[in-house]
Amino acid sequence: MNILYHPSFYLLLLLCFFLRCDYLNKNQRPKSQPIARVEDNYLYAQDLVKDMPLGLSALDSGRLVDKYIDDWIKKQLLIIKANEELSISEINIDRKVEDYRYALIMHEFEKIYIGSHLNTQVTQEEIEFYYRDRSENFLLKQNIVQCIFAKIPVSAPDITQIRRNIRNFPNTDIQDIKNYCYQFADLSFLDDSIWISLDELIVNTPLASLQNKTQFLEKTVYSETRDESYIYLFRIVEYKISDQIAPLEYVREDIENIIINKRKLGLKKKLYETIYEEALKTNKFEVYRD
Repeated sequence: MNILYHPSFYLLLLLCFFLRCDYLNKNQRPKSQPIARVEDNYLYAQDLVKDMPLGLSALDSGRLVDKYIDDWIKKQLLIIKANEELSISEINIDRKVEDYRYALIMHEFEKIYIGSHLNTQVTQEEIEFYYRDRSENFLLKQNIVQCIFAKIPVSAPDITQIRRNIRNFPNTDIQDIKNYCYQFADLSFLDDSIWISLDELIVNTPLASLQNKTQFLEKTVYSETRDESYIYLFRIVEYKISDQIAPLEYVREDIENIIINKRKLGLKKKLYETIYEEALKTNKFEVYRD
């Protein structure tokens, strides 16, 4: 399609004209021309200019103009239909708009204030204290493990050796296991210092059909299963059962977020109290009582 004959091309030229006019003095700017109308509501090229990203090709810009105009028309039609169908009190709408405006102003001010005063550094001591003081809040909702796990194609070489290395871990060299898995395993989990959900680990493996996973963990150190295409080697180093207290490392990030969120709430409270106290001292408000 020749873009010179695309309707959006001419709208794009009009947009470029108004972008050029942004560099002119306000008194020198030509009167804006409407580019769409819904009853008595008009869309002007200048309305599009502020939402148009720079650096687009002529074709992409044309498509964006078309979508913007189409969305604007649909929005205007919906507003008109709503006014026809609903009995809306103008006073109530104005009050809601004003309330929303105030809420946005307050939210933005709070965000800026908290962002400039918030300490996001959480020490190890703070994390450990919070964990010890509220350990009952960190009961596990699932079984978790520390382990070595590898999903290996049945056609892979030296399976006997990798089986031996994983079964005898940690009395074998983890680097040997990693080197093999990086070359031949389709999936592996090789950091035994990290806790991971058992269900997440064994999904899409024969172990996913286990009826009693708790009993499996309690009685198993090494597991090997297979299907037509893969062998699954699973060495359990440590485990925790659902409803036990989660290890600190498993909930560390959660605790950091909790502490930071508490700081945010404290800053917000302090902001309101400071503003109130300053206004009280300078008589910026008063309450009339009978």
